[in-house]
Amino acid sequence: MNMRHIISILIENEAGALSRVSGLFSARGYNIESLTVAATEDPTLSRMTIVSIGSDDIIEQITKQLNKLIDTVKVVDLSEAAHIERELMLVKVRATGKDREEMKRVADIFRGRIIDVTESTYVVELTGNTHKMGAFLDAIDRSLILETVRTGVCGIGRGDRILKV
Repeated sequence: MNMRHIISILIENEAGALSRVSGLFSARGYNIESLTVAATEDPTLSRMTIVSIGSDDIIEQITKQLNKLIDTVKVVDLSEAAHIERELMLVKVRATGKDREEMKRVADIFRGRIIDVTESTYVVELTGNTHKMGAFLDAIDRSLILETVRTGVCGIGRGDRILKV
């Protein structure tokens, strides 16, 4: 059965590292649903978070291949235990007439913030898990959506689970 997995990778912060990781996925025909990467508290290391859908066997194979890459320091499947995940989404929506107040109401319900206002549009900022992002988009009239930008998932293990060298 295919399941969603959040793979967190500690990788040396060097040119080409991202390319090698994404190349590993594409060479094997695996899809990356989302990918985020940034330097960690140690400027020589980056943390990459990849969301992929696959069976446990496929994810195990991906994890083994990632561990073989020269730049890889550590790989963890966050989905295997308690974790926290967040995503940022910016949605530009048409906000005129009666839609204006309704859009503000729905943004409030989802704890979104309206961060830009013009005569005809709002830009709503939301953070949360992927399900919350989808629920917000489902709750508003799709014809009002002008543009959507999402960061992709970033995640961290709960409690004592730490991704460190």
